[in-house]
Amino acid sequence: MTERKPPEVSFESWIDKQIREAQERGDFEDLPGAGKPLPRGDEGEAWWIKGYLRREGLSGEALLPPSLRLRKEVQRLPETVSGLPTERAVRDAVAELNRRIAEHLRAPSGPPVVIGPVDAEEVVRGWRDARPVPTAPAAAPGTEPAPTRAPWWRRVLGRR
Repeated sequence: MTERKPPEVSFESWIDKQIREAQERGDFEDLPGAGKPLPRGDEGEAWWIKGYLRREGLSGEALLPPSLRLRKEVQRLPETVSGLPTERAVRDAVAELNRRIAEHLRAPSGPPVVIGPVDAEEVVRGWRDARPVPTAPAAAPGTEPAPTRAPWWRRVLGRR
């Protein structure tokens, strides 16, 4: 569309001419969404944002201000750390979250939301409590269980 509208032609007829020529050239063939109804926007004012998030596979959480995102992360922390294999990994996850919270507190943005550092000991305690208690493997029938070994310092001192 490099040509300019001639001064003697009305806008409506000039635009109609442009559309007709594009249809004749086949410019409107095989467009994405061809043959599908137009979105009605039943989801409210931000229907196009919701559609974009759905198409891109994103959650609406990506649009939240940092203070609210951090608050949600703190609330979900027990579920987040439940899949971690070691206490060190849990402490590292809490330390990373606390680092981001401290960063936010230094230069807050978004709505004022009360948020503070997470207590690592409390999170680790909850992580331990939620883990299944390991059980000793059962001895085969007809065999005696293996004797448990005393700690090294008891063996050195000769105490059981």
